Amino acid sequence: MLRLNRLALTRKLLPSIQCTTKYSTVVAQEPQRPNLKTEVPGPNTKRLFEQLNSIQQAGSVQLFADYDKCTGNYFVDADGNEFLDVFTQISSLPLGYNHPELLNAFDDPHSLKTLINRPALGVFPSVDWPQRLRNVLISVAPHGMQSVFTMACGSCSNENAYKAAMFSYRVKERGGSVDFTDQEMTSVMKNQPPGTPDLSIMSFEGAFHGRTFAALTTTRSKPIHKLDCVAFDWPAAKFPRYKYPLDENTRENKNEDAKCLDSVREHIEAYKKKGRPVAGLIVEPIQSEGGDYEASPEFFRSLQKICKQHNIAFIVDEVQTGAGPTGKMWCHEYFDFPHAPDIVTFSKKMLTGGFYFSPEYKSPHAYRIFNTWMGDPGKLVLLDKVIKVIKQDKLLDLVCKTGAVLKSGLHELEKEFSTHIHSVRGRGTFLAYNSPTTELRDKIFTNMRKKGVMGGVCGNNAIRLRPALIFEPKHAEIYLDILRKVLKEL
Repeated sequence: MLRLNRLALTRKLLPSIQCTTKYSTVVAQEPQRPNLKTEVPGPNTKRLFEQLNSIQQAGSVQLFADYDKCTGNYFVDADGNEFLDVFTQISSLPLGYNHPELLNAFDDPHSLKTLINRPALGVFPSVDWPQRLRNVLISVAPHGMQSVFTMACGSCSNENAYKAAMFSYRVKERGGSVDFTDQEMTSVMKNQPPGTPDLSIMSFEGAFHGRTFAALTTTRSKPIHKLDCVAFDWPAAKFPRYKYPLDENTRENKNEDAKCLDSVREHIEAYKKKGRPVAGLIVEPIQSEGGDYEASPEFFRSLQKICKQHNIAFIVDEVQTGAGPTGKMWCHEYFDFPHAPDIVTFSKKMLTGGFYFSPEYKSPHAYRIFNTWMGDPGKLVLLDKVIKVIKQDKLLDLVCKTGAVLKSGLHELEKEFSTHIHSVRGRGTFLAYNSPTTELRDKIFTNMRKKGVMGGVCGNNAIRLRPALIFEPKHAEIYLDILRKVLKEL
C-alpha cells in the first residue's frame, strides 16, 4: 500500500513536468538504469589510483570518471560502470553532466576570449564586466541585495566575507572614520593591536565553512579538517539537533531552539568580556558537511535579530544550499527574514564563488577585498546559461516535485526499515537520513554504490542526497527501489 501511494504521487506529478525542455533532452540520452560491468572499484580505477597516489595523497579518491561518457544524472567511471549520481561532484553540478547549453557556451568567439584571457578582475576587468555582473549575478541576488564580489571558491568567499565584516565593525568603532592612525599602520605590520584588532567570528558546532585558515577556524564538522593547524580563539555556539518526526516533537524542538539561541547570546557576552568581540556570525541554512542538520525559520529569524541587537554581521553561508537544490534559489528564502542578511556567500552550483553584501559591508578602500583573479568571467558565461535553463525549464518546480516523491519514499522506507534508517529531513531534493551507527551508515553507502548509486555521507551517521536540478521523479523511484533492496539485504 505504501509503495502504491508513492507511485500514485509520482503519476500525479509527472504530467505537469513532461514537456519538451533542455533537461528532458538530456535525460532522454541517459541509461535507463544503473549498469555495472565490473566490481567497484574496477581494475582501471585501481590502476589509476596507484598512478595518482604515487604523485599526491589520493586517499580521498573514490572513482575516476570518464567525463566524455557521463550524461545528465549518470556518472560513468573508468571501467565503464554507469551510476545514478545523487551526489553530483559534492553538490556542484546544477544541470548534471554534459548539458548541451553548457557544451555550447563557448561557441561564441567573444565568450571564448573571455575564457582564455582570464583577467585580473580587480585591476583589468573587461568592458562588459559591470553589465555581465548585473545580468547574471544580480539577476538572481537574494531579495534586497544589489552588491556582489566574485571569488574562486567557497572557502575564499567566506574568508573575504569575514574580512568585510571586520572592516565594517572597525569603521563603526572609529565612529564612521575610514582613516587609519600612524599607530595602526605601524602595529599591523607586527600583527599587534590596534592595527590588528582582537575580533572574532562566531560559527556553530558541526559547521563547515572551508579549509583556508579563518574559514577553517569556523569549521567544526570533523577533526581531520583541522588537526595540526593553528586556529583562532573564536566562539562556536550550539546548533539545533532536532527530534523527528518534526510534527511529533514540536515542544522538544522549540526548547532546542531556545537553548541554542541562549548559547549564542552567552558566547557574545563571554567574548566581549574577553576583549575579543564578535564582528560577524556565520551560519548555514542547513548544516551540510556536519550532518545535514536543519533549524526552524523561527530560529533563523531570532538569530538575525540577535545580530542586529549587537551590531554583528549576519552572514548566511549558501555555498552548498544556493542555486536551487532546496526548491528555492536561496534556502534562506524559506525563513521569511524581515530584511536581507548582511552577507550571503555562494559557490558550488553557482559555478563561481563570491558573496552578496549590503552597502555598509562594501570595503572603503581598494585592494582590501582582492586577489589576482577574483573569480573567473568564464564561469559567469556558464552561469548565465545555467540561470536561463533554470528559468526556462522551471527547474525549481521540478526540484520541489521530485523532492516530494523522494522524501515521501524515504519516509516509507524509514517506517519499513526503522532499525536501519531514521530522521528523514531536508527541503526539495536536498535531503538526508540517518543510520543508528557509523558502521551501518557506511555499509549502506558502500552497498548502494555496488548497486550503481553514487551518494554521499556526512556527519557521524548521515547519508545525504545532492542530485542535479534535472533529477526527475523517475530517478527518485530508481534510487528508492535500490535503497529498499540494500536495506532488505542487510
